[in-house]
Amino acid sequence: MLGALNRRTVHVITNARGITTLIMGPPGGGKGTISKKLIKDFGFHHVSTGDILRAQVRMGTALGLKAKEYMEAGGLVPDELMVDMVIAELKDIEKEHVLLDGFPRTSAQAESLGRHMRVDVALNLAVPAEEIVKRTSGRWLHPASGRTYAYDYNPPKVEGKDDVTGEPLVQRDDDKPEAVRQRLKGYDDVTRPLLDYYKSRGVLAEFDGSDHPDLVAQDRRSDAIYRSVKPHILSKL
Repeated sequence: MLGALNRRTVHVITNARGITTLIMGPPGGGKGTISKKLIKDFGFHHVSTGDILRAQVRMGTALGLKAKEYMEAGGLVPDELMVDMVIAELKDIEKEHVLLDGFPRTSAQAESLGRHMRVDVALNLAVPAEEIVKRTSGRWLHPASGRTYAYDYNPPKVEGKDDVTGEPLVQRDDDKPEAVRQRLKGYDDVTRPLLDYYKSRGVLAEFDGSDHPDLVAQDRRSDAIYRSVKPHILSKL
């Protein structure tokens, strides 16, 4: 299989379509909300590698079948194969800005992607770890309905109770403080070299994604961050 990968046709994508932007940030750092705003304002073609991988496997494409073999064997999909899937998604797109979400995750993946296409902007939302812990551990769920609450901006009327039924709220294991800290450590270990990679290429732009006590209640965190992000993107068009 690896021999077949090494013999693959290499596609090089030019950036005639517009700019290619990568967005990074810790889990719970607001990356998803900022992505939605970029897509709405600039018409970015959103590229989620998770969605691409699932679609390729579901459709039974040649790339999807290769990826499925690795997944069924309990292995990771190789970087070059993931890049091939991204390139397959983008090679027929013209005159569109592209937003990469979830890939590359490592400097090795970035180098692999860089052999095929140029990343014009690498956005990083920087948020202190303990602030992420506070945000994430403040999320609670009503299991039966799926209603979610966040104690910093959408708290239940009665602490620990669902607004509609009065039933107890629960916290997902993934949202418990120790689980969040462990996840953030893994993220930082992997992402720091990636940030250094894009910084060395002069395309890294870091934005403060932390909370500020002077923000009024209706001035949402994401709006405040986006007011800095949007002019940076405009300057690259």
